[in-house]
Amino acid sequence: MIICMDVGNTNIKYAVFDADKLVLSFRVATEHKKTSDEYGGQIISILNNNKITAEDIKGGIISSVVPQLDYTLERMCLTYLKIKPLMLAPGLKTGLNMKVDNAKEVGADRVVNNVAALRKYGAPLIIVDFGTATTFNVIDDNGEFIGGVIAPGIKGSLDSLVNGTAKLPRVEIERPTRVIGKNTVTNMQSGIVFGFAGLVEYIVKKIKRELNFDTVKTVATGGFSEVIAKEISCIDYVDKLLTLEGLKYLYDLNATEANNK
Repeated sequence: MIICMDVGNTNIKYAVFDADKLVLSFRVATEHKKTSDEYGGQIISILNNNKITAEDIKGGIISSVVPQLDYTLERMCLTYLKIKPLMLAPGLKTGLNMKVDNAKEVGADRVVNNVAALRKYGAPLIIVDFGTATTFNVIDDNGEFIGGVIAPGIKGSLDSLVNGTAKLPRVEIERPTRVIGKNTVTNMQSGIVFGFAGLVEYIVKKIKRELNFDTVKTVATGGFSEVIAKEISCIDYVDKLLTLEGLKYLYDLNATEANNK
C-alpha cells in the first residue's frame, strides 16, 4: 500500500491505495504548530481504526502548498510509517509541459490536478479547484499548461464576510431554495453559492472564448465542487479525488523510473 498526502492551507487530504484500488481517504485540519509526533499519532490511530497497520504502508508521496509543514510531515513518515516519501518538487518527473512565465511559481496542487485531469479526460481542459483559493487551470490542445486564474476561495470569502461585520452569523455553505433570501442566513447562502456559480460560469466562458477551440472539457474538484457544479452548465465532470489520484499516478511514475535505473 502507498499513502498520498495533499497538504493544503485548510486541510490535509490523505488517501491509501492498494495497487490501483483506493482503500481509504480522509482529511484532517492543517495545523502549522502541530509536531511530527502529533501528526504521527493521529494518522496511526486512523489507519488502525480502518484495519491498516503502519507496516502495510510501503511508500508515500506528498504534495504541499504549506512549506513550513514539509519537514514535519516527512519526519512523521520516517518515524511512524518507516518510509521516505517522495516530495512534489522540482526534479520529480511529472510529464507536464508548462508554458508559463515561471513554472516554479505554480502550486504543487495545481501541477497534480493538471497531470491527473490530462491523463483521465484528455486535452483541451479547464480544471476548476474549489480549495482555499478557487483556481482555474488551462490545458491547451497540445496538452500543455498555459496558465489560468486564481480567485478567492468560497470558505475564505465567507470568513471575511463574517469577520468583517458585527452582526452576520457563521452559516453552512449550502444551496438555498431561492435566490431571494427571506432571512440573514439564506441571504448569505444565496450570495456565496450563486455568487460563486456566476463567477465560475463567467470565467470559464471567457477562457473558452480566448482558447477558441471547438470543444473544451471542464473538470471541477475540491470541497465545494458539487455544490457549485449543480448551479451551472459549464462543468462537465466533478472529480473530488482528482488530486489524490494524480499523486498516486506520480508516485507510480517516479517509483518505476527509480527502480529501472
